Amino acid sequence: MARVLRSLRKSLVHHLHHHHHHHQKLLLPQLARRTYLSEMRNEAFEGNMLRLLRREIQYELQSSPPNQATTSKFDSFVVDGRPGERWITLKRQYANEDIKVEATMFDGVAPAPTTSGGVANADEEQMHITVIVSISKGDSSYLEIMCSAWPDSIEINRLVTRSDENMSDNPYSGPEFKELDDELQDRLYDFLEVRGINDGLAVFLHGYMKGKDKTEFIKWMERIKSFIERK
Repeated sequence: MARVLRSLRKSLVHHLHHHHHHHQKLLLPQLARRTYLSEMRNEAFEGNMLRLLRREIQYELQSSPPNQATTSKFDSFVVDGRPGERWITLKRQYANEDIKVEATMFDGVAPAPTTSGGVANADEEQMHITVIVSISKGDSSYLEIMCSAWPDSIEINRLVTRSDENMSDNPYSGPEFKELDDELQDRLYDFLEVRGINDGLAVFLHGYMKGKDKTEFIKWMERIKSFIERK
């Protein structure tokens, strides 16, 4: 009886092994075909994406506006374009003051001002640039003025004094600028004007950022393209 059971067990194991081996032989071509098709689809997808990236890069290069992003000076300011970043920095000295202006790339949009007749054009918008002016007099404290640069004007939003020795995450920054006395507002605009932070700077920043926006976008696409092309 034991011999019969051993014989049946061997026969069953042999049958299962043969069936598994036969099943594997059937699966291997199917798996290879699926892998091949998957690789083909991936290559086609990457090829299409590369084609679109090349086309977009070429279009941007051909339609690029005059590029001011290589300008190293504006008025009395030295310009650092900070390639690869969303900010630029301008620096100058005025009397005993060190003045630093940091400006973002375009970071907002607002409806264009109303016309002289008081009618707003709903189709027109103006881009916004955040500007932070820091003025120090050689010590650890400095005056920080947050501004908005519109296409042809600088607008003061808020002022705060800071100190490197006593950095606070949430310093008291006073009231909104528009809540100040009108004459005080005018004098603060004059204060910035003589230091070169004026409407002319706003015009320069908007022209510069158009070039930087284009340049950074093209470089970003080129980095994506180079990564996909790597094997």
